[in-house]
Amino acid sequence: MGEETEKEKVSSSSVVYPKTINHIAVSVPNLDVAIQWYKEVFGFNIIKGPMEIAADESPIGRLLKDVHGAQLEKLRIVWLSSGNQVGFEIFEYINPKSERRDNNFEYWKTGFFHISITDPNIEQLCKKISKSGGKQRSKIWDVVPNKGYRLVFCEDPFGNVIEIYTHSYEQTITSLS
Repeated sequence: MGEETEKEKVSSSSVVYPKTINHIAVSVPNLDVAIQWYKEVFGFNIIKGPMEIAADESPIGRLLKDVHGAQLEKLRIVWLSSGNQVGFEIFEYINPKSERRDNNFEYWKTGFFHISITDPNIEQLCKKISKSGGKQRSKIWDVVPNKGYRLVFCEDPFGNVIEIYTHSYEQTITSLS
């Protein structure tokens, strides 16, 4: 038996390939209002829920306690899907109750701080966001002026930061000078 071949030395677990983004989750103070907002503004579709889940001794309850810690007692959740099938989960913590952050854009602190949506009609989407309780955080920037690639930062009504690109991520980033 003896020596391993080079092929055997490189196991399939050591091969690195681009992973897909499975889902994004946000926390809000009112799940029902958030569901309507994300359906009406971005056209996201509900795939399951909404439902209330207790951090009890059920399998899902034990999972919640493991992830969130002992102080979590109950939450509500809905699972939505975006136009390219990236999942979008919305959580409303019931006990302890969800609280809005005082400063929702602490960019100098590590961690996730925004999601990004692609929509070619950026002005119309900004107006829709603003008219439906959200807000536009920045002006619309021409990041690749000769190609019309633009972006803007907005917020949902709950303070979650949303960036909007007019073109796909790869198109926009590879076109930057």
